[in-house]
Amino acid sequence: MRQIVLDTETTGLDWRTGDRIVEIGCVEMIDRRQTGRTFHVYLNPERDVGDSERIHGLSDEFLAGKPLYTSVASEFEIFVADAELIIHNASFDVGFLNMEQERLGRPRIAELCPAVVDTVKLAKEMFPGKKASLDALCERYAISNAHRVLHGALLDAQLLAEVYLAMTRGQESLMDVFEQPLELGGAHSGPRSDRKPLRVLHASEAELAAHEAVLDQMAGKGPCLWRPPVSQG
Repeated sequence: MRQIVLDTETTGLDWRTGDRIVEIGCVEMIDRRQTGRTFHVYLNPERDVGDSERIHGLSDEFLAGKPLYTSVASEFEIFVADAELIIHNASFDVGFLNMEQERLGRPRIAELCPAVVDTVKLAKEMFPGKKASLDALCERYAISNAHRVLHGALLDAQLLAEVYLAMTRGQESLMDVFEQPLELGGAHSGPRSDRKPLRVLHASEAELAAHEAVLDQMAGKGPCLWRPPVSQG
């Protein structure tokens, strides 16, 4: 299974009011393992970054010489195509990416990728009432983010990849089970000779007596599901 962990940095919070993307960072995972392949680009947003510079540290002067989105769109599409996207607060990033794609008459994210996993939604389902920010999740899973002084698309995507793997750790062992080859014998094959017989342990008299004592206590407080009611008459 191919997954892309994705993050963007922008000039503001709303693409509807003219805000644009200034950075895209992507990390590739295959079968829940990072491959080392990344997609990372800074973009000239064709407008001032304004107050957003204090968030990502990218100045107008720095971005002035960077490529326009139109020059990286094809490469971006190739990198993410047919992969499941993993994004923190997905509606934000997908909204900006769809805007940039539509400006050029190119396909929307839903046409490029089969599914999008929102790790904010996932975190809120797993930990109701708890903070779901990337920093909070890094702290929860003991993932070092000491080097995250400012927001950065590639850095945040790398951190999110580790967070996502920690949040969904049980899926890893499940995948391992599915990946094990089945050992099927022939139509007339007998039992495997290397399989050891199961050892059956029976409760001792003392253990049975202790069990009955617990049931007596439960029955004294009301109907006990583990002991049938005494018939009347």
